[in-house]
Amino acid sequence: MRYEIKGNIMTDHRIWNPDFETMPRADLEQLQLERLQSTLNRVYRNVTFYRNRFDQMGIEPADIRSREDLEKIPFTAKEDLRDNYPYGMFALPLREVVRIHSSTGTTGKPTVVGYSANDLDSWSEVVARILTAGGVTRDDVVQIAFGYGLFTGGFGLHYGAERIGASVIPISSGNTKRQLMIMEDYRTTALVCTPSYAMFLTEVIEENRIDPERLALRYGLFGAEPWSEKMRDEIQSKTGIIATDNYGLSEVMGPGVAGECIERAGLHLNEDHFIPEIIDPETGKTLPAGSWGELVLTTVRREAMPLIRYRTRDLTRLYTDECACGRTTIKMEKVRGRTDDMIIFKGVNVYPSQVEQLLFEFEGVTPHYQIVLSRDGALDTMEILVEVNETMFFDEMKKQSNLVQQIGDSIRATLGVTARVKLVEPRSLERFQGKARRVVDEREI
Repeated sequence: MRYEIKGNIMTDHRIWNPDFETMPRADLEQLQLERLQSTLNRVYRNVTFYRNRFDQMGIEPADIRSREDLEKIPFTAKEDLRDNYPYGMFALPLREVVRIHSSTGTTGKPTVVGYSANDLDSWSEVVARILTAGGVTRDDVVQIAFGYGLFTGGFGLHYGAERIGASVIPISSGNTKRQLMIMEDYRTTALVCTPSYAMFLTEVIEENRIDPERLALRYGLFGAEPWSEKMRDEIQSKTGIIATDNYGLSEVMGPGVAGECIERAGLHLNEDHFIPEIIDPETGKTLPAGSWGELVLTTVRREAMPLIRYRTRDLTRLYTDECACGRTTIKMEKVRGRTDDMIIFKGVNVYPSQVEQLLFEFEGVTPHYQIVLSRDGALDTMEILVEVNETMFFDEMKKQSNLVQQIGDSIRATLGVTARVKLVEPRSLERFQGKARRVVDEREI
């Protein structure tokens, strides 16, 4: 292990489970294939949906003899989970399912996710790896500001932290003043929440003139929404912590699919549990290594609800490199956005994360913004509300006009769309304790 001291933070490349996280590639791929074949046999026997799919395609589990053969199998989509609501995708009888989570179900039926006792053990194992990669040890105090309940984030990270042996504060989301009081009084060393909520916390810290040096906070493990490198830099510079990204989704497990080590150079994916692919979201064709596209995941360790070639709708790329941490698993880039978050504006595809990245380039602009889409007669219009700091908001009109012009020019040159830019005063845009709502589409109203 390599150790380095940065202020009061010891950064070292700890690995929770070296047997799997540093396994030689050939051995890992053989293990994946063995687990894949076992999973395919299980779903063919026990899940009517998959048995019918295989039969319709004239495929048997024995036909899948390599990872490349996975392409013979149709995708599983969120609609398939909703069509089989609530328990139709389970591969075990309900009496052997010890935990049930689900999505929020804001549009139509929620997606229901089941876990066996072994699944919960696997879940805490993969999350323990992610937390360890992000710097957390048994000596840390972990404050989990994700919501607890049917959402998988809070519980998944809770049990992973307990598996490491860390002290866990299950504060859940909301009540920001109480969050900060507990963070200070209980000497929290690791914060777990969405990156947008972490940004909000930094604002409140500044407003209340809390000296970050008074806090014991050293690590931040943020996920559940796309965020830019500029936002990471902002959080780190204002708090002095190491901020890492982690990735998961309820349907395939919850958090624990992938996460950054303290090098912060790509997310290590737990390949002994999940087989990843990248596809063209329009055609469904598998893309070459290193290409940007939609992430597809196949679970190879889940008992209660295995999923085969599940379309995540998240946009990223997969690649391999020699990481200083010593892990040999494939890496995925920070998620750029989602295919269902993509804005189609006058024929151009725009992602909120692209707008965020551009806004961070301008002095006086805060990380808070909102994209409002509306219709003027038959024409679509885009307005971007941009929060600026107090100095900029109360500055002379000419300076504000120049900033509006510069942002508009940058968006047009980089994204290929024309948007109205409106500067709004500090703290005027709504803050979110969960996932931020970046887009308001009034065209459908």
